Formats: sequence, C-alpha cells, structure tokens
Amino acid sequence: MGDIIIILAVAAGLVFAVLGTVKRSRNGCCGGSVPKAAPKKPDGEIIGKKEILIEGMHCENCRNRVESQINRIDGAVAKVSLKRKTAVVSMTRPVTDEELIRAVERADFKVVRITECGKGGKKR
Repeated sequence: MGDIIIILAVAAGLVFAVLGTVKRSRNGCCGGSVPKAAPKKPDGEIIGKKEILIEGMHCENCRNRVESQINRIDGAVAKVSLKRKTAVVSMTRPVTDEELIRAVERADFKVVRITECGKGGKKR
C-alpha cells in the first residue's frame, strides 16, 4: 500500500511539472527568446506614473515581453522589475488602466492591481 502512495505522489508531481513546462513553452517563457528592445524614452513631459503589479513573470524574457507591450502604447514608457513583479509606467499623456491591462494581457500575464504614483514615482 505504501508503494502505491509513493508512486501516485511521484506521478502527480510529474504531471504538474509537465503542465508547467508546457505552459511556459507556449508563452515563450523561461528559455524562449524575445529580444530586449532598445529603451524607450518619454516623448514629452512626464505628467504621471502608475505602478502595475503583474502576476506570472518568471524570467528576463517575461520582463521583455511586458515592457515591449506597454511601450507600444503612445505616451507610455515602462520599466519592469522582475524582483518586485511590477512595471512602473511613466506617462506623457493620460493612459487609462484599461489600456495598460490590455497591454499586459497581450503579453499573456495578469494585472493584480494598478496604483497611481506621483511624478517622482511615489505611491499616492
């Protein structure tokens, strides 16, 4: 009976490992290669900042994908931190939370919350 329990536990562990690997490979994560784009510079005066807490980023490839998608938004410049699981977005025009959420979702990640920051990046 003990052997069966051990075999079932090992089998369950293998199933979860395989599912995780398939998910990451489908997203191009943890080994895929999305080249790091040249840093985007703000195209005007920074009028505000938002911090986005993002679920699911694991590696530099994840960071590059999120940063690239947010930087596609006119008037938004992102700086993504893997350690903090956040993106700080500097804005030269009003950017809606919906625009930011769509950009993060295009990169196959989930927004947990968005917090308004002052010009210096401090949370309000």
